[in-house]
Amino acid sequence: MKNFQTIILIVFIVAAVFGILVFSGAIPLGNSDTPGALGSVTLWGTIKSELIFSALEEFNTANPAFSVKYDQKSPETFDQDLLEALAVGRGPDLFLLPDNLAYHYQNKILAIPYESFSVASFKKSFAGAGEVFLTSRGILALPLFIDPLVMYYNRSILDANAIASPPAYWDEVLSVVPVLTKKDQANIISRSALALGQFANVAHAKDILTALFMQIGNPIVVEENGVFLSALNENTYKYNLPNVLKFYTSFADPLASVYSWNRSFAGSNNAFSSENLAFYFGFGSELKSLVNKNPNQNFLPAPFPQLRDAKFKLTSARVVGLAISRSSKNLSTAALASNRLANSDFARKLAMALLVAPARRDLLSAPPADAYSSVFYSSALFARSWLDPSPKDTDNIFRTLIERVLSNSLSPDQALSDADTKMNLLLNKQ
Repeated sequence: MKNFQTIILIVFIVAAVFGILVFSGAIPLGNSDTPGALGSVTLWGTIKSELIFSALEEFNTANPAFSVKYDQKSPETFDQDLLEALAVGRGPDLFLLPDNLAYHYQNKILAIPYESFSVASFKKSFAGAGEVFLTSRGILALPLFIDPLVMYYNRSILDANAIASPPAYWDEVLSVVPVLTKKDQANIISRSALALGQFANVAHAKDILTALFMQIGNPIVVEENGVFLSALNENTYKYNLPNVLKFYTSFADPLASVYSWNRSFAGSNNAFSSENLAFYFGFGSELKSLVNKNPNQNFLPAPFPQLRDAKFKLTSARVVGLAISRSSKNLSTAALASNRLANSDFARKLAMALLVAPARRDLLSAPPADAYSSVFYSSALFARSWLDPSPKDTDNIFRTLIERVLSNSLSPDQALSDADTKMNLLLNKQ
């Protein structure tokens, strides 16, 4: 048994060293005859096969020394399928890692050491949202694409109310909400300007609220000396979190001037497509589904609103990267393939197929010439994400955070303290 373990360790070390040489550039990436990079590796993901097939076929043609085979998995069962496969040694060599699963899988990933790919080189290569994959252990994944949170707006509603352009700042949002929200004398809303304040019927409520938190400088989760901690109870920023939380819930307060949303409404995405909502906060990847829901709707995307006079811009994003499985039986080829996939034309073609923005800075500088991509690409440059320890559990944390403030059962300070405690419990489970 000891001999077997020693052999496995040696193989792993050799493969890891090869990976270091690949990422450091000591092994030239343009050479299809790279030693040790042979055979095929399997890539798992939830992207539909027809959307990735063409780009991957061209990639394999350009790299004849090895091949990458894609295995589409269901989004609903991906997490469980991957865990079970890795447990019995039948997992993929590579997998497309969503940012909200990076924390969950960090111990099952072969992290790229900074000796082979420095933080400075990473930041030069990829937009800031990709930095969610940077940990003290190394780089968990090479970013492939970024799906930024943007603001879709109904042009017809704005035109009818003599509003020439969508609000770029939150103070402008506060000004237009009373104008665009239609209410009767009983304060019953028939058309809303903005879907904020609630959780259950506001699509991406967690993403919106964390974007607001990050806009004032709060990172949500931080790593200190290799330990991940919640920052939800940190109020050392220019605008403290309780005030931001109160701002968010004010849109669901019938006594507030910006009251524009309540629990009686259908989901915000459906309300927008039914033209009962002027602004909708959604991701770039939702564009196609929004068009399909109402082909006649006159709408466009705009950047997520910002704080006026802030030193930086920020919006939330979903980020997907290429991760190398620690249990890969062909680590050398997996390391080379991941690097080439992230740094070749594959990344551009995949982003175009998915209607999202690529993660590489060089690609973000040249958006396609259509009415939408310029907003998605520019937003991707100032987008950020955070290490979510458990998406379903944090959904419940943010739901409770919002609903307890709305019900006046807790003050914003108390609700954030409660959320902070629960977040730390999740982070300590890993």
